[in-house]
Amino acid sequence: MSVQYTITLSDAENKALGYIAASQEDWINNAVHERCRLAIEDIVAAEIQRKLAAGETISGTKDDIVMAAPIKSAAEKNAEIANTSI
Repeated sequence: MSVQYTITLSDAENKALGYIAASQEDWINNAVHERCRLAIEDIVAAEIQRKLAAGETISGTKDDIVMAAPIKSAAEKNAEIANTSI
C-alpha cells in the first residue's frame, strides 16, 4: 500500500524553492523520504531495545518492525499532552 500526498505552494513559495533546488518536486520528495528514513531508524532502534528488554524475538525487515511497533502518532501524543496539561 502506498499513500500519496499533495501540497500547494504559492507562486512566491515555488519561486523561492526553485532558488535553492534544481527541481522543487525532487527536493520535496527527497526531504520527506529522508525524514521518514530517520523516523524509521528511531522507531526500529526503540523497538529493538524494547524487545530485548522484554526477551522477545526480533525479526522481519525494518518496515515490518515499524508496522508492528506499538507506537503513537505525533497527533495522538499531542492530544494526550493537551488533555493532561489543563
